[in-house]
Amino acid sequence: MAHPTQLGFQDAASPVMEELLSFHDHALMIVILISTLVLYIIIAMVSTNLTNKLILDSQEIEIVWTILPATILILIALPSLRILYLMDEINDPHLTVKAMGHQWYWSYEYTDYENLEFDSYMVSAEDLTQGGLRLLETDHRMVIPQESPIRILASAEDVLHSWAVPSLGIKMDAVPGRLNQTAFIILRSGLFYGQCSEICGANHSFMPIVIEAVPLEGFEKWSSLMLEDA
Repeated sequence: MAHPTQLGFQDAASPVMEELLSFHDHALMIVILISTLVLYIIIAMVSTNLTNKLILDSQEIEIVWTILPATILILIALPSLRILYLMDEINDPHLTVKAMGHQWYWSYEYTDYENLEFDSYMVSAEDLTQGGLRLLETDHRMVIPQESPIRILASAEDVLHSWAVPSLGIKMDAVPGRLNQTAFIILRSGLFYGQCSEICGANHSFMPIVIEAVPLEGFEKWSSLMLEDA
């Protein structure tokens, strides 16, 4: 289970999040190298007396400090664009779930699989079971099969919301009157937590998202039980 209170990024549970973490490490290493070089130059300039104040220009240095930053920007931009296109790619999803934002809860529709709809409210602190996470548990979890392409359609009924699950690398605006979509694959079973990431009103911080990834057989049993209870 990806723990939402850990320091730094949550463990990746989808291929897109793995790519994002890799790009973060790549960009951070470049920033560290640049910072080290700049610090070295500052110390060298301050501590040395071998400075020629009569030098007004140098073609070689100007060529280097023009080409080098351009090369660094290309090294950052190319993998960034690659991930951007990967995040927009939607290839033949096995299941489509519509997430509708309300003030202040989420509702989910599995209409292309079964005529299954339910609301997902936050569990209050006094109703939490042992091991439950305060402000993050819901009474009905969004259950999906693991290792299957899932498409999410997000919209809102009243104001702007944002459907965000950090461990999946997803943050998608839910806009009234508009459908936004994204896709993901969860690589392992477990619970994955998120929250509305848009300031949508007084109870903005009380509309969590809980995704439970289970094997396909478990998903079919869950959907059957939900249809029987409906």
